[in-house]
Amino acid sequence: MGSELFVKICGVTTEADALHAAAMGADAVGMVFAASSRRVTRGVARDIVRRLPPEVLTVGVFRDESRERVVEIANTIGLRVVQLHGHESPEDTRWVAERVPNVIRAFSVKDPALQRPRLVDYGPVRLLIDSPLPGSGEAFDWQLLGEVSVDRGFLLAGGLTPDNVGHAVSSVEPWGVDVSSGVEASPGTKDSVKVQRFIANARAAHAAMHVDDDPDAPDAVYDWSEDPGGSA
Repeated sequence: MGSELFVKICGVTTEADALHAAAMGADAVGMVFAASSRRVTRGVARDIVRRLPPEVLTVGVFRDESRERVVEIANTIGLRVVQLHGHESPEDTRWVAERVPNVIRAFSVKDPALQRPRLVDYGPVRLLIDSPLPGSGEAFDWQLLGEVSVDRGFLLAGGLTPDNVGHAVSSVEPWGVDVSSGVEASPGTKDSVKVQRFIANARAAHAAMHVDDDPDAPDAVYDWSEDPGGSA
């Protein structure tokens, strides 16, 4: 990943919240298409995609949706990334990954699929590791990550907030962080101050870990294609 931490603000339901997240430095904005209080319509998602600057990735979150529908929605709206957050099989995950630009595959930290060699069956997707109850917004014991066989960069999710994200970054050293309810004023409505604090605290913690990096080295440019599959 270079020296940058990837930050995703998920569960966005309005253009205003999406644009604010982008302005605060988010790398990606996630929109939920599964059953949820944060679910968006195609029209809303399309408007958000059109308004965001090109450097901000737009992510569509799906749960146990048919693979054909996932691909159709993503390509019709112009989503840059699809996040599969249910029980999608390795076959369906690979099928989707062949037809959309990028895929995130979410797993519970206790999912047996995180053990090799099962993980390789999902193909070169970016991993997201969530709490034992994925999507619950509940933090989990990060020491559980020591029990999985992940040797590639991953996104950390599950109960992150502006107050604990710095500790999470320094303790777990994830490739990126993902937050939804932890930066909300109410379900589906982001708190602008919390979003700003979350991004700032995550970046500060990551920067503190890289104080000895070569100051004359060029700034790292985020590249989604950089080793998403690793050697798992």
